[in-house]
Amino acid sequence: MTIKDALNKGTIMLKGEDLDSPRVKARLLLQDTLNKPRQYLLVHETEQLTKNQINQYFLNIEKVKNGTPIEHITHIKEFMKLNFFVNENVLIPRQDTEILVEETIGIAKKINAKNILDLCTGSGAIAVSLAKYLNNVQITATDISKEALRVAKKNAISNEVEERITFIESDLFENIANTKFDIIISNPPYIKKDIIKSLSKDVQKEPHLALDGGYDGLDFYKKIASKAYEYIKLGGYLCLEIGYDQKESVTKIIEQEQKYINTYSKKDLFDNDRIIVTKVI
Repeated sequence: MTIKDALNKGTIMLKGEDLDSPRVKARLLLQDTLNKPRQYLLVHETEQLTKNQINQYFLNIEKVKNGTPIEHITHIKEFMKLNFFVNENVLIPRQDTEILVEETIGIAKKINAKNILDLCTGSGAIAVSLAKYLNNVQITATDISKEALRVAKKNAISNEVEERITFIESDLFENIANTKFDIIISNPPYIKKDIIKSLSKDVQKEPHLALDGGYDGLDFYKKIASKAYEYIKLGGYLCLEIGYDQKESVTKIIEQEQKYINTYSKKDLFDNDRIIVTKVI
């Protein structure tokens, strides 16, 4: 079987599962199997695969068909033009979250931020990206999961920013010293508990700890909004990712605290409300 034949067959197999971008997924799996870049597949499409390569490739195709996220096989996800290692212990970074990071970078430059706290860091995608694209900023990144922090540290090292990120095992603010940050940023769990079981098979394979936002999906926003102002400098910012239908609910939670002003939201590339930013008074 040639590279071209394998790619075509893999694409057909994934199409039958009604998965997004079956051709892309089939190609990425083949690149991973051969440990070759995309260009290699194009130039060498008539190359014959070995029996072991064929077996490994179609084993991975079956895994994806059965709901395993492709990133749990390749262990690579691009985010903010950086490469991140991911596994079953962390939420796979989404393009939507780049909106949050880009907005925070703009704010940090505007106010000349020196220290930023990233709550629920997971893979470290947010913390590492901020450290990579902001000079002279120290990042504190927290997560309740030891396994997630191991992944985040690995990503900080691979992206050469480990010296500017302090990782702390903490349930939100629990183990954070009495420090004032210029910005607190978070992409917390925000899926309603009862909704998780109706999500796509691949999303359900991601850690529920990183998805479950409680009965109404708002548990973490309530906890963060009620404490964040104690850890943010006067005039500093709280930047949050939200679910597509949570703008009004999260805005109300923030306003009820009477500690924040100038709250605004921004949409993602699909025109869904995706982030909320507010300023501490």
